[in-house]
Amino acid sequence: MMTLNKSDVLALRGLRLPSAALKAMQRAGMYCQPTISIEFQTGTNRYLLRGVESGGAVPGCGAYCAFAAEHGAPPEIIQPIGSVGVNGVHAASLSPVLVRAHMFRSEHHYELLLTRHSLVSIPGKARPALHNSVLFHSKYGALDMELWGNQSNLRGVIAPTFYSRSGEQVSAPDCFHDVIVQVTAGVCCVGCRHSHVARLNTLVVETGVEPAR
Repeated sequence: MMTLNKSDVLALRGLRLPSAALKAMQRAGMYCQPTISIEFQTGTNRYLLRGVESGGAVPGCGAYCAFAAEHGAPPEIIQPIGSVGVNGVHAASLSPVLVRAHMFRSEHHYELLLTRHSLVSIPGKARPALHNSVLFHSKYGALDMELWGNQSNLRGVIAPTFYSRSGEQVSAPDCFHDVIVQVTAGVCCVGCRHSHVARLNTLVVETGVEPAR
């Protein structure tokens, strides 16, 4: 059995949050699901990846996970998911390749992880394997604005600035800018009841085409 290193675990499972952060999310009733599954479509006889957009916020913290296709494009299929509660599941995205944007906020401090997920054929097997890689990761994001409070009008407009461990500014790939801005909105959306990334692409569900940009 192959042993996973730190980067492999991060790429597969998403952000590794400290126990204090997990307990805070649990107390707030916040549910953020970063897992990705392999699904089979009998009608098209093909495998797709499925990720669930989920999360939300309370004033002190927030966690959000959303998905896009290659280079920030909308996934092939988007399924809205109805939920009775808040800060839970919002929509499912399905595509041969998914990019996961996973963010955690503690007050004005942000951590962001972007990972790429694709299907890889295995000789002699019909079911493919999941291949995961890290595109961007920074534990040191900052945004000195209360997007969950009196500056909520800027939610969905701006994103944190991210830094390396040594204090140098770092940037995620430009093609994911809109996704990052919306995930930032998600971790600041107190009592979140809707998707922030998938809702931009709802035409994909009914028409199978990308909305005009």
